[in-house]
Amino acid sequence: QVQLVESGGGLVQTGDSLRLSCSASGRSFSTYAVGWFRQAPGKEREFVAALSYSGSFSRYTDSVKGRFTASRDNAENTAYLQMNSLSAEDTAVYYCAASGVGYVVINDYEYDYWGQGTQVTVSS
Repeated sequence: QVQLVESGGGLVQTGDSLRLSCSASGRSFSTYAVGWFRQAPGKEREFVAALSYSGSFSRYTDSVKGRFTASRDNAENTAYLQMNSLSAEDTAVYYCAASGVGYVVINDYEYDYWGQGTQVTVSS
């Protein structure tokens, strides 16, 4: 079992930055790939970013490339999502997830554990 807790969300203005954290406990976090997903009101959950178990490989959805950066500190059992140049379109609940697959995973059904989510609201 892996328990995930997100933090760092909040209300910001267009152009601001936020860093989300995903703190993990339980079984060895360093063997799991990490993904970030988001769900805006009235929309389906969508993939945002994914990071391999080592952090060496990553993938991003097109709309956040160049603005968002996923990283992890396996010694601290924590993953991060640095979000820059935020816009109203980034407003959503953000979730982190862990996949036993280990490598970069973009499909939500391949993730085994999920956090409770953290709200990010960007005002224009």
